[in-house]
Amino acid sequence: MNPELMQSGAKRLATYQQKIAQSPVVNTASGGSMSLGRPHQSGELDLVHGRILYLEDVSVSFDGFKAINKLSLDIAPGELRCVIGPNGAGKTTMMDIITGKTRPDEGVVYFGSTINLLRHTEPEIAAMGIGRKFQKPTVFEKLSVFENLELALKTHKDVRSSLFFRLDSEQSDRLDEVLHIIKLTGHVHQTAGNLSHGQKQWLEIGMLLMQEPRVLLLDEPVAGMTDEETERTAELLLQLKGKHCLIVVEHDMKFIEAISDTVTVLCDGAVLAQGPLAKVAADERVIESYLGR
Repeated sequence: MNPELMQSGAKRLATYQQKIAQSPVVNTASGGSMSLGRPHQSGELDLVHGRILYLEDVSVSFDGFKAINKLSLDIAPGELRCVIGPNGAGKTTMMDIITGKTRPDEGVVYFGSTINLLRHTEPEIAAMGIGRKFQKPTVFEKLSVFENLELALKTHKDVRSSLFFRLDSEQSDRLDEVLHIIKLTGHVHQTAGNLSHGQKQWLEIGMLLMQEPRVLLLDEPVAGMTDEETERTAELLLQLKGKHCLIVVEHDMKFIEAISDTVTVLCDGAVLAQGPLAKVAADERVIESYLGR
């Protein structure tokens, strides 16, 4: 991992921790903390409590089946959090709740310390800066890499604005920056449908980055990739860490090992274990329910 990026991420977290020390705090059920001491400024994402996402006692049932059961979770700004667990553990439902696709039966879900996500629609949540990538890449296959990224720019999408839209220098620089990050500079004019599976995944991540998200939810980002593509995806996510909060749901344990600091294990809709991968992998409950012997 780039030493400058590590230092930058450490400085960001140190700043948040310093702010926390100056405000009253309470412990959260999932082991984090929430500040009670700072008024929110209009138009600002309040991160003084040191958490960008906060879920507390969230539950949801479908036809009598409890998909999420008293789930509590908190994520720090700039953190790369990996979420693992068996099929049916509630991983996808958790992301559905965060992005507004599913409404829980009970519990609270906050973006920063002041924005109650349960009061907002799916498009509103996306516009606030929470982006989601599904397992199957969804790019415009008949358009070029450049055109896909241009369409994803955070601009007005009404008819008049679209008809007369021209890239300004700042937008052009941002597009070039994202092309470099996703390593598709040499494919800028290539039709997206002709990219490899891994390249399509990177392009979709690039399209999300064009929206300037604060949080990225990635559902099995390396599924179906070659070993080389998986390694490059790990490098990409580590490059984004610190600049964005990343929540990665994945089954590839080698990939998890390459990118993870903290791993959350879900089972039966709740947190079964949490901590460094070595710690959770040695947990008898995790071995029994997910990893096997």
